[in-house]
Amino acid sequence: MRGLQKLRAVGMMALSAITTAQAAEAGQAVPVSTVDVGAFRRAMGSFPTGVTIVTVASDDSNMHGITVSSFSSVSLDPMLVLVCLNETSRGISLIERAGAFVVNVLSAGQQDVSRWFANRYRPVDSTMFDGVPFEPGVTGCPVLVDATASFECRLRQSHRAGDHLIMLGEVIALIHRPQLEPLIFHAGSYKSLEHELRGLQISPMTPSAPGTSLTGRAFGPT
Repeated sequence: MRGLQKLRAVGMMALSAITTAQAAEAGQAVPVSTVDVGAFRRAMGSFPTGVTIVTVASDDSNMHGITVSSFSSVSLDPMLVLVCLNETSRGISLIERAGAFVVNVLSAGQQDVSRWFANRYRPVDSTMFDGVPFEPGVTGCPVLVDATASFECRLRQSHRAGDHLIMLGEVIALIHRPQLEPLIFHAGSYKSLEHELRGLQISPMTPSAPGTSLTGRAFGPT
């Protein structure tokens, strides 16, 4: 009897999770207490971001790189940026030891670089950079070649926030290659501005049709 009751309880929980996800996807407000991690991830995926590789080199010449999409400017005076790293990331201790890091904003042709530094099975030592073009920056940290922008930072502060650490850095040098299109990540897939704009079949002076986005795709679930 207890086994049957437990099975029913599990079934009710699964049904509740499905109902919650359906309500959220239907545009209905869902209380946070009933939202699961999967629904939160899917909702956050509706916000397009760039893709960065955060790199660091320690005094013992050990290098590390990790794919990060949580990146933002914070201040112009002084010039501050932040990145959010998972609390289990090996890069955190290296950044704290080095007191520096680089945020490399990937260009549209660097999807493989993004996947590589997101691969949990990549080497844990500096050999993870084998085959990845880079140059040492003024901080000694790797600056990736062909990134659309690279921000070399001195670590100012770090703050724990849930299961992540917010790393605040002061920009001391930067490289900008405006001729390169940025790599975009949206709804679980990589995209590029050039590809999206190529599908835009309206002139700049013509209003978009009702119910369409600026990229020509219909609003709503796809």
